[in-house]
Amino acid sequence: MTRWKDWWNQAEADLRHTKVAVESGSYEWACFASQQAAEKAAKAVFEKRGEKIWGHSVLRLLEVMGESVFIPDEIITCAKVLDKHYIPTRYPNGLVEGSPSEFYTKEEAEFAIGCAEKILRFSDSLLSE
Repeated sequence: MTRWKDWWNQAEADLRHTKVAVESGSYEWACFASQQAAEKAAKAVFEKRGEKIWGHSVLRLLEVMGESVFIPDEIITCAKVLDKHYIPTRYPNGLVEGSPSEFYTKEEAEFAIGCAEKILRFSDSLLSE
């Protein structure tokens, strides 16, 4: 039994959460949820193909995917941006000093959301094949 739809549904839910996080001023959570949405969208593609994959780096997931499908440069760039939001958005020791909530901005959050949206569109195109 494949669970690709479960991964996809959660990717979409995480993306919806990014907007709620921005509205509440939780920009660090918007950035983290963007990374999570992209990661789960990529994992949905692997699941639909019957392939198991492990890891949390969107870039690494896409690099493996790139062995069988062309990944546009813009998607790779977005993956690099999003992966930077995996740890420091949640843990104070991911930063030199201070808490994540002090450092993330609305502009960063909106850019991360845009990247997540691009990766979800790209993943959706592969799921539709």
